[in-house]
Amino acid sequence: MNRQTLKQLEADAGPRMADTSSRPDDTGEALKPHANLSWVIAAHALLRIASGASAILVGLYLASLNNHGVHLSASLVGTLSAVSFAAELLASIPMGVASDVMQPRWLMTGGAAVGALAAFLFAASGSTSVFFLSRLLEGIGAAAVVPALLAYLTDATEGRAALRVRAMSYFELTLLAGLALGGVVAAQLFRVLNSGAFTVVAVVYLACAAILFSSISGRSSRHLANPLEDLKQVLRLPSIRRLAPVWLCVNSVVGLWLGPTLPFLLTERSTKAQYLAGIYASSPASVGGLLFGYSIVFGLGVTVWSFVLPHIRLLTAMRITLGAMLLVCTGLYLLNHSGDQSITARWSVGGITALFIMVESGFTPAALAWLAGTLPVQSGRGAAMGIYSVLLSVGAIIGSLLAGVLGERYAIDGLLYGTVFVAIAALIFLHWVPNLKSESAVCQA
Repeated sequence: MNRQTLKQLEADAGPRMADTSSRPDDTGEALKPHANLSWVIAAHALLRIASGASAILVGLYLASLNNHGVHLSASLVGTLSAVSFAAELLASIPMGVASDVMQPRWLMTGGAAVGALAAFLFAASGSTSVFFLSRLLEGIGAAAVVPALLAYLTDATEGRAALRVRAMSYFELTLLAGLALGGVVAAQLFRVLNSGAFTVVAVVYLACAAILFSSISGRSSRHLANPLEDLKQVLRLPSIRRLAPVWLCVNSVVGLWLGPTLPFLLTERSTKAQYLAGIYASSPASVGGLLFGYSIVFGLGVTVWSFVLPHIRLLTAMRITLGAMLLVCTGLYLLNHSGDQSITARWSVGGITALFIMVESGFTPAALAWLAGTLPVQSGRGAAMGIYSVLLSVGAIIGSLLAGVLGERYAIDGLLYGTVFVAIAALIFLHWVPNLKSESAVCQA
C-alpha cells in the first residue's frame, strides 16, 4: 500500500469525524472519532507480512536443521502449518466475541504481541513441543487481530458507505502484501541471518503492536450481559446466513490456487499435454516471482475497485466479479493449451486474463462492505467478523482438498474445473443475497 493510498484514506476519514462522534448509537453511547484509519490498516499490512514471512521461515529453518542432521520429517512441516491455521480457525469466533466486550485497542495490540512471542520462540529451542506451541500462539494472535480490526473498521465508517468500501478494499490489499512480500522478506532474511530472521519478524510484530496501540482511539466496549447469547443472535442474522455459502465458495478458490498444490503442479515434471503443467520444473524459484506478479495485478485491481465501489451497488459488483472469475478460467484454459501457439498469442491471452483478474479482485471488499452494512450498531460486530474469519478458513481448507483431488487427475485443468464449479455455485447462492436498503443514496452521491 503506497503513501498516496494511505493519505487518501486518512483524508476521507478526517473531515467527517464530527458527524459520527456526535451521533449516539442504539445503546446511547456516542461513537468516538477514529482519525487514524490509515495507520491501523498499515499496521495490519505489517502483521500480514510478518505472518507470511514466519510461515516461510518455518519451512526454511526446519529444512536447514534437517540438512544438519536433526532428522525432521516433511510431515512435521505440514502439521505445523495445519496447527497454525486450525488455531486461527478455532479462536476466531471467541476472539470476535471478545472484541465486542473489551477495548479493541488491547485485543489487537495483544494479538500482535503474541505473534512476536511466537516468532521468537520458534528459533529459541529445537524442541518439537516448542515448535507446536509457537505455531499455536501465532494462529491465536492472528485470530485476536482480524475480527477486532474488521469490527473496528465497521464502527469507524458507520454512516459513510463510500469510506467503508474504500477501507475494506485497503484491508484486502494488506492481505496481498503478506502474500507478495512475506516470502521475499523471509528468503532474504534467512539467507543473511539464518535463525536470527525470526527475531526480526518478532520485531516487526512488535512494531505492528505499537502502531495499533497508538493509533486506535478506542470505542467503548459493549459490556454485553451475555456474550454467548449475543453470538447466537448474530448467527441468526439473515445477512450471515445468506452470505455464508457465497463466502465458502469464493474462499475455496483461495485454497484451490494459493495452497501448495499449484506450486507442486508448476514445478513437477509432468507428462500431461498442458503448457503450464511443469513449466517451472527446471527453475522452481520462479514460482515466487509468479506469485509476486499475481499479487501486483490483483492489488491494482483492488485499488481501482476502491474508487468504483462507492458508485455502484455492492451486489452488482459481486456479480460482476464472479462473472469475471469464469472469464479468468477461460483465459487460463486457453493459455494452458497454447503449446503450439506463438509467444505473441500467449502474451495476448495472458494480458487479457490479467485484466479479468483485476476485475475479479473486487469481490472481497464488496462482500465485506455489504456484510458490515447489514450488522446492527449496538452489538455483535466482532462476533460476526469472527464468523467471517471462520468461513474464510473453512473455505480455504475445502479448496485445498479439492485442489489435491482434481490436480492429481487433471493437473492445471483440474484447478480450473474446480474454480468454474464453485464460481457458478457462488453466483447461484448470490441470488438470495439482497441489496442494501441504503445503497441507492450511495450510488447517487
